[in-house]
Amino acid sequence: MSRNYSLFLAAAAVSIALTACRTAPRSAEGKADIRADSDAALVLAKASDPSMTKVCQDAYGSAVFPKVGKGAVGVGGAYGKGVLYQDGRMVGYCDLSQASIGLQLGAQTYTEILCFEDQKSFDRFKTGNFAFDAQATAVALKSGSGANARYSDGVSVFTMDESGLMFEAALGGQKFSYRAL
Repeated sequence: MSRNYSLFLAAAAVSIALTACRTAPRSAEGKADIRADSDAALVLAKASDPSMTKVCQDAYGSAVFPKVGKGAVGVGGAYGKGVLYQDGRMVGYCDLSQASIGLQLGAQTYTEILCFEDQKSFDRFKTGNFAFDAQATAVALKSGSGANARYSDGVSVFTMDESGLMFEAALGGQKFSYRAL
């Protein structure tokens, strides 16, 4: 694949993603669905790894993305909508977008949970200028893994329930946006 063609595909994927994505669902039904899915994802995370209960209680806040879809053929992308919680209360909607380029092929769906260590990291997320670089690492949830998670720059990242198959050796990063209730 030529370099110009790859750049064209990357630009097209990002343009489509940006025009198709909204941080908050438009309808009352969409809002209820994303909240129910996020609540269910938290329950499942805590059931899969009981140490997540303490991780979530100790965190200043958390962002839950119950269904992140990711796909790639050379150029890749991911997108998911979620809910931002503080003290167990929903305070807004958020979304995750990712673009990557490199050796990658496939598709998968997963849940991503971000736990914020303090008000500073939580407020930084809410500005809409929050992003992870390619070096950010996530902990795959399984029994006991939450207890071993460490904060990096004020955030711990957890993933679970991956389905699909994805081969990836690519560079990319995640960007987040937020909208208050």
